[in-house]
Amino acid sequence: MTKPLTEEKTLKSPFKADHVGSFLRPERLKQARLQKENGEITAGQLKKIEDEEIIRLVEAQKRAGLQSVTDGEFRRKWWHFDFLAGFDGVEFVEGGNGLQFNGIQTKAHGIKVTGKIRFTSHYMIEHFEFLHSVAGDALAKFTIPSPNMLFHRADFEDGIYETDEELVEDLVAAYQGVIQAFYDAGCRYLQIDDTSWASFFSEKGRESIRSKGKDLDKIAILCARAINESIANKPEDLLVTMHICRGNFKSTHMSSGGYGALSEIIFGGLDVDGLFLEFDDERSGGFEPLRFVNRPDLFVVLGLITSKFGELEDTDRVKARIAEAATYIPLEQLCLSPQCGFASTEEGNLLTEEQQWEKVRHVVEIAQEVWE
Repeated sequence: MTKPLTEEKTLKSPFKADHVGSFLRPERLKQARLQKENGEITAGQLKKIEDEEIIRLVEAQKRAGLQSVTDGEFRRKWWHFDFLAGFDGVEFVEGGNGLQFNGIQTKAHGIKVTGKIRFTSHYMIEHFEFLHSVAGDALAKFTIPSPNMLFHRADFEDGIYETDEELVEDLVAAYQGVIQAFYDAGCRYLQIDDTSWASFFSEKGRESIRSKGKDLDKIAILCARAINESIANKPEDLLVTMHICRGNFKSTHMSSGGYGALSEIIFGGLDVDGLFLEFDDERSGGFEPLRFVNRPDLFVVLGLITSKFGELEDTDRVKARIAEAATYIPLEQLCLSPQCGFASTEEGNLLTEEQQWEKVRHVVEIAQEVWE
């Protein structure tokens, strides 16, 4: 296993046993958020409860054997909308239709671009600073959505942006600013979450892109550019990884399909330090696309342990799949994690908190056996 960080050591890869970041919201926190919405408690009282529950979560992560800790996204309703609405020119909105997940619809929330996108400050910097202050000897990892999520999920007022290229230029500038701000606040492990790539994995998703008058190849290249230019100026000692997901809401998914359609871009064209990838069931395809990994310093975190259901995977089966992946890239470039977070939205997946921690411990124990 990777040893804990010291002040002199820079993290060059994800930990061999890692995680995607979100955790089930405790019932006390859910009740407090509801009370705040109903005007029964103040924002300050809610923050105090959030702080207390995040401290408990950090300690639970460390007890489970994790060496990086997150705030579980406990202060968010959504893994992406809450963050994106922190940029100038972007607003969180309610109404309309929710997102469709395998027959289940989310709350009718979203974001709207009402002006030029800019970074001047961001309220989640304070969220990271609190996590950093309570992480102790663990590494504070912060999760943010990809710039591509605004590109693919936001509604736009007319006349704000004339071209996709103009939009991406402003997005990149905003992300460069916020990434530097996280670094200045002490962040050394940043994870970018991105479900937009999954639109390219199935014919249904590709047809959806074409139906909007978009060229698939041009959009894929633009998405890669948005990522690479956003992190182009990152400090050398900031580890940036990307999690690619097919949707995660109440244990359902939004899309399916293997990585083959974009293998060369994802595995050979993104400048991130590591990729967290879903491989927990047949929806994600096989490991063959890993042959396009062309860098010895790109680490692939295999999401072989599902976060959607409580039943534990067979240990020998997981080890066999790690060995299979190692036929495409070296074992030392592989790591292990759950395939996604446990609560991409405040509702969370359909398993208990104890099952959640059993899953995390399962990842840690298998990783110890494989890599020690």
